[in-house]
Amino acid sequence: MNSIILNYLLKNFLKSFFIVMIVIYAFGIILNLFEEIEFFKNMNVSILTPLILTSIFVPSMIINLLPFIIFISSMWFMVKIRNNKDLLILKVYGFSNVKIFFVLAITSFLIGWIILIIINPITSSMVKYYESTKSKYARDIDHLVTFNKNGLWIKENHDNNDRIITASKPEGTNLKDIVIFQFDDEFVLQKKIFAKNADITTNNWSMSEVIIFEKKNNLFEKMNIKEYKFFSNYNYEKIINLFNNSNTMSFVDLSLNYQGLLNNGYNEQFLNKSLHSLLVLPFFLFLMTALASILTLHSLKKSENITFIILSLVICVFIYYLKDLSIALGTTDRMPLILSIWVPIITLSLFTIVGLLQINEK
Repeated sequence: MNSIILNYLLKNFLKSFFIVMIVIYAFGIILNLFEEIEFFKNMNVSILTPLILTSIFVPSMIINLLPFIIFISSMWFMVKIRNNKDLLILKVYGFSNVKIFFVLAITSFLIGWIILIIINPITSSMVKYYESTKSKYARDIDHLVTFNKNGLWIKENHDNNDRIITASKPEGTNLKDIVIFQFDDEFVLQKKIFAKNADITTNNWSMSEVIIFEKKNNLFEKMNIKEYKFFSNYNYEKIINLFNNSNTMSFVDLSLNYQGLLNNGYNEQFLNKSLHSLLVLPFFLFLMTALASILTLHSLKKSENITFIILSLVICVFIYYLKDLSIALGTTDRMPLILSIWVPIITLSLFTIVGLLQINEK
């Protein structure tokens, strides 16, 4: 009998979860499709292009919304079994509120790990493809930045002159072994700049140990300069922000290749934020299911359904802003960054322990 009841709980809970996820996915497709159509409206592309890009972008958005999806589906499932008296039957067969809670919460916890290990690498690859595809259609191609195993590459336009800048991996706000090629409007090389080091904190780069080859009378004259100021459209913060899309990095990659990413020049704060934001997911799902259980299992009255709906919306909004506020405090150094990511989990855990004691008495 226990296996039959367990099968019933899991089957119907997962069914509710997948239905809610499909509905959210459909809404995500509709909303993002308008944005993609707006982007491609003046380009000669098939209608399938924005549709395909939308379909591969939305799954990563679903993962970000997963705590709220699991909360809504948990609330829906438990209100349903309470209204049709299945909850009362489960209690008759020895399934207490706490036992039902643990079955559903542990299922949510396992769903979180399955998504991190199996689904997340796929969605991160899809986001990479999405971004690389959209970059091909970008209207402004005068300014391009890329970062690979060969270092940093920048193509920019300044005062109607094109520049190509290369450098080895950055060390904080410093670039090493910089080479700059400056061309005229006909893309003829006019100047070459070599520097050992450049502080790119601001747009006025401070370069040291500089050698400049400047074209004069069809010949390149060499100049050695100890300190040199070079204006660029990019600074450290702008370059870092271009690569700060955590959706392009999977949990598996961050876990197994953390040091490699750090050695390749990725910002340590960004990597820590990305890793721990993903790591909290299974715990978040566990606690959101726990929260839904606490709200619904304390009573068998059908008259409270409207109250549950309103309360669910309020709680989702509160947790969303609590999470954002906490991370904002971490990124602005008001509290340790890793702690700021885990603060919502700690807060929900304390509330869950108190709530669990209450529903155990029902």
